[in-house]
Amino acid sequence: MGLAKTERGDRTGFTDVVIDGRGSPRRWLTPASVAVLVGAAVAASLVILLIIQVGRSNNARDQALEMERHSYDVMLVTRSVDSAMARAEAALGRFATSADRGMGTSYYNDWLDAGTQIGQLETLVGRDPEEVALVRQLRTLYTARGTELGLTATRAYYRQGWPALLLFNNAGHSKLIAQIDRTLTAISDHERAVLAARFDASDAASNLSNQLVMWLSVVGIALIAGAGVLAWATWSAIRTQRQASEDAEAADDRATWLEHAVSERTRALSESRDRLRQEMSERVAAEAQLRQMQKMEAVGQLTGGIAHDFNNMLAVVVGGLDLARRRLAADAGDVARHLDNAMDGANRAAALTRRLLGFARAEPLLPEALDAGALIRAMSELLERTLGERIVVETRIAADAWPVWVDPLQLENALLNLAVNARDAMDGAGTLTIAVDNVVLAPGEIGEAAAGDHVRIAVTDTGCGMTAKVQERVFEPFFTTKPVGKGTGLGLSQIFGFVRQSEGDVVIRSAPGEGTTVSLYLPRGKALTIAAAEPVMPAQAPTLLIPVRHRAAPAGAEPVLIVEDDPRVRIATGDAIAELGYAPITCANGAEALALLDSRTDIRLMISDVVMPGMTGPELCATVRQRHPHVGIVFVTGYAGEAGDGGELEGETVLRKPFTVMALERAVTGALSAPLPSPGVAAAR
Repeated sequence: MGLAKTERGDRTGFTDVVIDGRGSPRRWLTPASVAVLVGAAVAASLVILLIIQVGRSNNARDQALEMERHSYDVMLVTRSVDSAMARAEAALGRFATSADRGMGTSYYNDWLDAGTQIGQLETLVGRDPEEVALVRQLRTLYTARGTELGLTATRAYYRQGWPALLLFNNAGHSKLIAQIDRTLTAISDHERAVLAARFDASDAASNLSNQLVMWLSVVGIALIAGAGVLAWATWSAIRTQRQASEDAEAADDRATWLEHAVSERTRALSESRDRLRQEMSERVAAEAQLRQMQKMEAVGQLTGGIAHDFNNMLAVVVGGLDLARRRLAADAGDVARHLDNAMDGANRAAALTRRLLGFARAEPLLPEALDAGALIRAMSELLERTLGERIVVETRIAADAWPVWVDPLQLENALLNLAVNARDAMDGAGTLTIAVDNVVLAPGEIGEAAAGDHVRIAVTDTGCGMTAKVQERVFEPFFTTKPVGKGTGLGLSQIFGFVRQSEGDVVIRSAPGEGTTVSLYLPRGKALTIAAAEPVMPAQAPTLLIPVRHRAAPAGAEPVLIVEDDPRVRIATGDAIAELGYAPITCANGAEALALLDSRTDIRLMISDVVMPGMTGPELCATVRQRHPHVGIVFVTGYAGEAGDGGELEGETVLRKPFTVMALERAVTGALSAPLPSPGVAAAR
């Protein structure tokens, strides 16, 4: 594009050069415009100088007025001193004549007031050497005069009338009176002379200020006139250039709009790209987490089902073994040894089942408000014995740590599992730290843990740490990095299931060579009503029973209703009840149980399974307590599943499959001897 240049001139002294295209007009100053600018600068300098001089003149005038006020103050205080001393002497005369102590007080106050006025006068004349000398002389005379008058006041105070009058008369002819008058007069005369000089200085400053203001007004009028001329010239120049300026501005506006549009579009594209990248990253992470959760859920359902069937089989095996063992003769040593071996194997299977249930989050928890710090302190000896002498166990428990709402047995098992894992990671030597503190979680801050108050139990070791790949799989069942025979791979998965079932979550932070910290976030529990005094020891592997052969109940035995859908477990439980001396009454579901209870009034105890087809154990319990509140209830469960998720078993007597005849006897005896709930409580449940 070519550029065309146009020159324009006008009577203002400016010459314009207009460049077509995107350029803007440029002005070249002529000698006339330079002269105008120089004149404006000179005028502005003159105005500034006049303003400075006016300011200085006003300051000088103000200082002169201030000094005048100071002189008035000095003369006023001088008169006040004279007046106060005169009042004091008059009051002293009345005091000497009448011996009225009120007059004496007036004298004393007036004389002190005179002294105060002299002090004020010393402050006022502090910058004038002559007046300072006079005021010091006045202070000396005031002190001497006070001594003279003090003799009279003393005589009058002790009511010595004639001596007081004689002293007062002598004081009236004292030379100090004339000296004080002369000193006061000298101070006043000196201040009047100073005041006259200050009047002259004030008048001179006022005159100079008035003259400067007049000149400032003249210069201002001249500037206004010059500004008018300059404004007319500027308007003329603007009028001649308007068209060219408008064209240039329009071109600039179009270019600016295009640049802005391109910039906005570029920014929008960049933001869209960033959002897409973030969404892709979030989607990849969410898909990985979903796959992990689906895998964990599937394995959990599988282990839960296996544990359910396995517990029923254990109920038959362990129950029969337990009953047979109770009936052995004392000399059947070999049989007893084989039965002990079978019982040990069954107990090991039961322990494995409980670990599977813990991972599947199907093991019914019995939560309670628990002081985690007290539990950990009580476990210290057990931990030290388990971990060995080469591992130092340290605890850091917050003094104000909240209680947690968990199953004490499960929490202790979890801590033991973590401690053993830490020992293996540290190769038997190092430091294990268990810390307990309070945290308040925001929504979504820690996994699936709900927002609110939680207690964090952090177990930290100084071991080898874990890689990121190992951390991704650490909660998978049967996954382990230990050598063959050193671990089952169910420890952390069991902890994962227990913490999630307790409505909390687990966080692992680790790196190779930096150790590992496993943090259990558990919900805050209710206030403790009974302090945990003893550690919760790991339960022995319980056992359920399987029949050997029915044993006839004695005549008049207490009837016990057994509700169990599995026929083998039902028969085994009945045999165990008969073994204990009760009369078993068995049925397969809740409907049959209700029919039996409606037809018989002598049944005071019901033993019920939790998960049954049709009506579940908790549902049956609610109906029985409404219709037959006198019946006690004991739950037997090997797999709680959904029936235990809502806390229906909280506060109930629960036996976990498999269990021993002795455990069954304790549960039955406790249920029969326990007080029955009131009708209102039974209806609420």
